[in-house]
Amino acid sequence: MQDGAGEARKEARTGLLNGFAAYGMWGLVPLFWPLLKPAGAVEVLAHRMVWALVVVGLALLFVRKWGWARELIRQPKRLGLVTIAAAVITVNWGVYIWAVNSGHVVEASLGYFINPLVSIALGVLLLKERLRPAQWAAVGTGVAAVLVLAVGYGQPPWISLVLAFSFGTYGLVKKKVNMSGLESLAAETTVQFLPALAYLLWLAAQGRSTFGTEGVGHAALLASSGLITALPLVCFGAAAIRVPLSTLGLLQYLTPVLQFVLGIWYFHEAMPAERWAGFSLVWLALAVLTWDALRTARINRARLAEAATEAATEAARQTPTSAPTEEVRPITGA
Repeated sequence: MQDGAGEARKEARTGLLNGFAAYGMWGLVPLFWPLLKPAGAVEVLAHRMVWALVVVGLALLFVRKWGWARELIRQPKRLGLVTIAAAVITVNWGVYIWAVNSGHVVEASLGYFINPLVSIALGVLLLKERLRPAQWAAVGTGVAAVLVLAVGYGQPPWISLVLAFSFGTYGLVKKKVNMSGLESLAAETTVQFLPALAYLLWLAAQGRSTFGTEGVGHAALLASSGLITALPLVCFGAAAIRVPLSTLGLLQYLTPVLQFVLGIWYFHEAMPAERWAGFSLVWLALAVLTWDALRTARINRARLAEAATEAATEAARQTPTSAPTEEVRPITGA
C-alpha cells in the first residue's frame, strides 16, 4: 500500500512539474520571438510550421506510432476538422508572433486571460450548454472588461479578441477530433507544411528570405522554432494524464500572468488607468469562474462519495445472512 501511495505521489509530482514547465514555457515565449528579427511575422510563422513537423516527425519515429494516420485518412469528416484546427491555430500563431514583435505583449496576454470566458461563451452558443449563475456573472464581467478596454485603447482590443476566439475555436474543434497532443500536432502541421514551405521557397526566390542571409545563428534560431512549438505540448501531454483537470485549469493562468509581467517589466509597455481597470475586471471574472469551478468540483465529489456510501449500505442490507452450521457429531456404534 505504501509503495502504491508513494508511486501515486511521484506521478502527481511529475505531472505538476510538467504542467509548470508547459505553461511556463508558453508564458516566457515572448522572449524568443524578438530574437528572430529581422525575419517578419509571416516568415517566422512559416518556419514554425515547417520545423514543428520535422520535430514531431522525429518524435513519432522514436515512439513508432503511425496507426492513427491511416485511421485519420479513412475518416474524411475528421480530416476536415483537423484542417479547420490547422487553419485556426495558424491565425492564432501568426497574430501572436506579430503582436509580440510589434510591442503588444500585454494585449496578447489579455487574449489568454479571457480565453476561458470565450470558451464558455462558445459552449453556450454552439453546444447549447447551460451555465450556472456564477458562470453567467463571470461572462458578464468579462464583457464589461472588454468594453472598458475598448474605451482605453480607443478601439476594441482586436489582438486580444482574435487570440481568444481563435484559440477557443481551436479547443472546440480539437474536442471534436479527440486526438492526443503529439498526434494532433503532427496532423495539423502536416496540413500546414506545404503552404508554409511554398511561401518560404517563394520568399527565397524573391531574395527576401532571412534564413540564408543573416548567418548560421539566425538560421539555427529559426529552425529551433519547431522545438519551441513541440516541447511545451509534450510537457502538457505528460501533465494532462497525471493531474486533475481542475489543477490544469488553475495552472493555465500561469501563461498570461508571465506574459503580462514581461509586457510591463521587460518590454516596458504602457498601462494607463483604464487598462488597469479593464484587466482588473477580467481578473475578477476569472476569480469568480475559478471559485465556481472549485466549489462545483467539491460538491460533485461529496455527492459521489455519498452515492458510493449509500450503494455499499444497500448492498450490505440485501446480502442474506448465512444459516447457522449444524454441529457434526462423530458416528458411534449402537
